[in-house]
Amino acid sequence: MKEITPIEVKELLESGEQLNLVDVREDDEVAEGIIPGAIHIPLGEVAGRVDELEKSKPYIIICRSGGRSGRATEFLEGAGYDATNMTGGMLEWEGETE
Repeated sequence: MKEITPIEVKELLESGEQLNLVDVREDDEVAEGIIPGAIHIPLGEVAGRVDELEKSKPYIIICRSGGRSGRATEFLEGAGYDATNMTGGMLEWEGETE
């Protein structure tokens, strides 16, 4: 499984990189703050909403600590998507949220 750190994601965003971020946390967690531009698909809905994602795009998967996003990343990779897990999750995120 490919992995990226929150610091690397923040640096890419600050350099103007257009990233496809998918936050798999629950609604109440996302209400506390989400990385601007991220798509919110709770982990339990990923399988049913996978058609909302394009196989031609790479995705960075985010959760609170990196566990649920790891499971989502494995699922998406198995379904033919280019997915990378953000290790450490939002607990280690020091960038902007909305």
